Amino acid sequence: MLRFASTEMTHEGSVREVNEDSILSRADNGLWVVADGMGGYEAGDLASSMLVDALNELSFAGNYSEDINRIEQTVIDVNQMILDHSERVLDGRVFGSTVVIAFLQDTLGFVLWAGDSRLYRLRSSHLSRITKDHSQLQEMIDSNLLLPEEIDNYPDNNVITRAVGAEQNLMLDLMAFEIEEDDKFLLCSDGLYNAIDEKEIQNILNSGSIKLNTEHLIDAALENGASDNVSFILIQNNEGQTITNVKFKN
Repeated sequence: MLRFASTEMTHEGSVREVNEDSILSRADNGLWVVADGMGGYEAGDLASSMLVDALNELSFAGNYSEDINRIEQTVIDVNQMILDHSERVLDGRVFGSTVVIAFLQDTLGFVLWAGDSRLYRLRSSHLSRITKDHSQLQEMIDSNLLLPEEIDNYPDNNVITRAVGAEQNLMLDLMAFEIEEDDKFLLCSDGLYNAIDEKEIQNILNSGSIKLNTEHLIDAALENGASDNVSFILIQNNEGQTITNVKFKN
């Protein structure tokens, strides 16, 4: 049976004064979460922390279907809590959070997400993205309305189309996938992949342990002038390792 170790990092980045991201690692239960808050100080950070706090309280039944339903219902409940808080305290001001949730159980994995926080997998030295962004840019790409050379300069590349707390009827995407023994997984907010391109991320993940990978990823993001908060979690089968929930927090 595969068991997993993880390392994590959350940092305000090179420009922002406040970190609105929140992360959660529950390696013993196979649950990891990255939430990227939006809405400004005392709003975005509240939304992301509400998500991880609620997911941290979850108990699991040991049944895939039931456990996935519990995760999904928890996020939906937080969506309503954010909407209620907005009406009561913030005069209807919109705030919320993207979220990506990995639930890994032996050789079967599940990912649930809303927004543009991502899950990547490194397998056989190749990095691939498992999630698809809920963003205006992704919709333009899917509709073939952008040429490849126009993607990097698209003016609204940070506009997301789905987030927890953004609307009454939240839809989470869900995907199941197989896990192989040497896979590495990366959950991250957009602050990471906007600061480091996927090729560089792949090169870093192919070099050394997840502990070293974590140090090199945050160093590279800050050296590239990370303009947003940078949060990520790295996960790997821990056979022969002693690393579990190693935290690197600014």
